[in-house]
Amino acid sequence: MEWETVIGLEVHVQLATKTKIFSGASTAFGAAPNTQACAIDLAMPGTLPVPNEQAFRYAVMFGLAIDAEIGKCSVFERKNYFYPDLPKGYQTTQLDAPIVGPGHVEIQLADGSTKSIRIHHAHLEEDAGKSLHEDFHGMSGIDLNRAGTPLIEIVSEPDMRSSEEAVAFARKLHSIVTSLGICDGEMSQGSMRFDVNVSVRLKGTEELGTRTETKNLNSFKFMEDAIKLEVERQIDLIEEGGEVVQETRLYNGETKTARSMRSKEEANDYRYFPCPDLLPVELDDDYIDAIRQQLPELPDARQARFVEQHGLSDYDAGMLAADAATAQFFETATEQCGDAKLAANWVMGEVSAHLNNEEKGIKDSPVTALQLAGLIARIKDNTISNKIAKQVFEAMWNGEGDADAIIEAKGLKQMSDTGELEKIVDEVIAGNPAMVEDWLASDEKKRKKKMGGFMGPIMKATKGQANPGMVNQILSKKLNDML
Repeated sequence: MEWETVIGLEVHVQLATKTKIFSGASTAFGAAPNTQACAIDLAMPGTLPVPNEQAFRYAVMFGLAIDAEIGKCSVFERKNYFYPDLPKGYQTTQLDAPIVGPGHVEIQLADGSTKSIRIHHAHLEEDAGKSLHEDFHGMSGIDLNRAGTPLIEIVSEPDMRSSEEAVAFARKLHSIVTSLGICDGEMSQGSMRFDVNVSVRLKGTEELGTRTETKNLNSFKFMEDAIKLEVERQIDLIEEGGEVVQETRLYNGETKTARSMRSKEEANDYRYFPCPDLLPVELDDDYIDAIRQQLPELPDARQARFVEQHGLSDYDAGMLAADAATAQFFETATEQCGDAKLAANWVMGEVSAHLNNEEKGIKDSPVTALQLAGLIARIKDNTISNKIAKQVFEAMWNGEGDADAIIEAKGLKQMSDTGELEKIVDEVIAGNPAMVEDWLASDEKKRKKKMGGFMGPIMKATKGQANPGMVNQILSKKLNDML
């Protein structure tokens, strides 16, 4: 049987406000547990919430960025449930009148095609606290610092048909919210968390299968793996005669296993009702238009500009434009070194590889954009070769200084003295008569390929510091003179 996967996402985006959505308590990450939860966050008797205008502004920015309807009158409800990290006994959220209505997000697939993913809505709400299960010897600790932090929850339509599409959509959302500056995008800190709804159905059928929800995935890799595992589980279950049960599941990225958490609740299980402490919030056209005028450059526009302004391919431009910080790093390096293509290659190559290896973001790169530009300048003026440049970059990454200082200290300057290079080429030719005879006996097409055989001994003799272009010219002339 051929199965089709159906995927929808609920994405929790922590907004980058300095204070919480209904109080003046700090949202700074990393404080000691329970030091940033005030009486309002915990709904202590006699306290009243006051909406944070910046949270509304950020939500409207997101809505405009995805070409969505903006709810001019948004209403807060109480979502009632018991959980240890929700001491209020309810979450203040939006249900019937969210601030962002239907919109869409364009994603690019691996084959170069694009697909539009519909957004059902995005609503404002407060985050809950955090349950900590490590180091408590069979007990759980509760940290309420996160309680009351403003979120937008972005709810997609079930438009994705593979884990790859889901990851592309999640990455695009990450790119949009970080480009807008409304979220720092630090998934390891919980700034973006993904709940994935997955079901399967026979290809060609319209009716949706029973879905499960895997909650709180905080990396693209975990999300991709969790989806694939759940799809396989559901198909195996149905083909063996069983039935998929609607439930909430948890995925462990370390063990690559998933388990059932609880049966899936419906909206009426939460007994929603309008929050009596908060009036409806009304936004007028002037407020929305003023925000529209201040929107920063978005990823798609930035990609198009990189193609037009810097002459990059669509693929390279897309890779660099997706993350606002990476885009800024690339543009700073390009401005200083004057070579967009080389800067792009290095940012997507060595810089990205080192960052991925150490699980760091571009903001934490030990090599700054200005330092990278200095390295590229030395490649361009033939001070060092590309091969040597990688050695220099490694030293820069390890904190040994900028490119010029490392080249000088390690004696890595490229050998470009014509007389000296001619002498070495002569020695290699004289020391390899069989290679020379073979080259002379070959036709023109094979000679080009066999020229590379001489480069190894030459580079070895110069400890890799010979200028490859100059060596090639000298070697070609000397061999052709022997014909």
